[in-house]
Amino acid sequence: MKSLLKITSRIILAASVISLAACNQSGQKTTANLNMTDTTKSTLPSAKGFEKTIDGQKTHLYLLKNKNGAEAAITNYGAHLISLLVPDENGKLTDVVLGFDDIDGYKKAMSAYYGATIGRYGNRIAKGHFVLDGKEYTLFINNKPNTLHGGKKGFNDVVWDVSQSNGQSITMTYLSKDGEEGYPGNLNVKVTYELTDENAVKISYEATTDKNTVINLTNHSYFNLNGVGSGTILDHILQLKAANYTPIDPTSIPTGEIAPVAGTPFDFTSPATIGSRINNTDTQLKNGSGYDHNFVLDKHDINTPIATATGDKSGIVLEVFTDEPGIQFYSGNFMSGSNTLLNGKTDDHRTGFCLETQHFPDSPNRPNFPSTELKPGESYKTVTIYKFSVKK
Repeated sequence: MKSLLKITSRIILAASVISLAACNQSGQKTTANLNMTDTTKSTLPSAKGFEKTIDGQKTHLYLLKNKNGAEAAITNYGAHLISLLVPDENGKLTDVVLGFDDIDGYKKAMSAYYGATIGRYGNRIAKGHFVLDGKEYTLFINNKPNTLHGGKKGFNDVVWDVSQSNGQSITMTYLSKDGEEGYPGNLNVKVTYELTDENAVKISYEATTDKNTVINLTNHSYFNLNGVGSGTILDHILQLKAANYTPIDPTSIPTGEIAPVAGTPFDFTSPATIGSRINNTDTQLKNGSGYDHNFVLDKHDINTPIATATGDKSGIVLEVFTDEPGIQFYSGNFMSGSNTLLNGKTDDHRTGFCLETQHFPDSPNRPNFPSTELKPGESYKTVTIYKFSVKK
């Protein structure tokens, strides 16, 4: 801690210069702030709120920065992406990811999963139940009547071990033991965040198991491309390269159907604002209280963006690349303003949206969906890239 304070004390804030944030493998790091006298600019969180001991393990804040000045803040508690500063069309660094000042904020808002790494199984499993190799497995019901995002204590609520960190990337590992949250197999998981010089956050996931199991990892960041606290995301323009989606029942579990989006409010094959059809009297919108659905991607080869969103005020463009077969588009339907975010903003209704790359919800109970089974000797590997630019 003395070393941390010593480093922090040497940071000089200049009127138009961003402080350099550094971290090392021992967990010592500094925070980087934009000019604190300019209240129009976004700031990264202080390290102090992330220095805790949880379940006997230390948590820290890690800062990444690329050559263009973009910055990201990450904690090994839940492997959360806390903050992401990227330039808008005027060159002003803008925080496009909703996050909190400290770990207590994440604890309070845990059921919203802000910026978390999600596992062992992202999204829902119907009635907390599945059968694998003829054996029935029962999971904790935390989203009645279903299991959501791993259960009572998912990967978002554990402390990850940091195996590598430098100025532009961090790798964290976690051992999910056999039987944890009801899932079979000792699952060794690794996630790497990289802030590239192309202003992209590349998230790489890997896992191995010693027993047949199911796995579906994702990131649950909420984006507002106009900046945190700038208002709703309803005027953001969205395009999804998905001609089909998976309709849900009133409990948000897929019916098993893969349905065309054509002629429905779910057709984002051509760019449309998020809010243009969100209030339609459509049964599926009612079931999700808005958009909270899995879209079946036409292609998923990591080389072509499968989703594009544009901030109507900032001109910031987000492109999503993935090798996953689906993406969950969530329009912030249950945000209620009950949580205070970084820099004093609140999480008001629909002031953030999620694009969670994934296999389909409830796949272990749906043989017609892409399999989420992982066997011993196999390696689970998947990559998602969130790339930021400005409107041309």
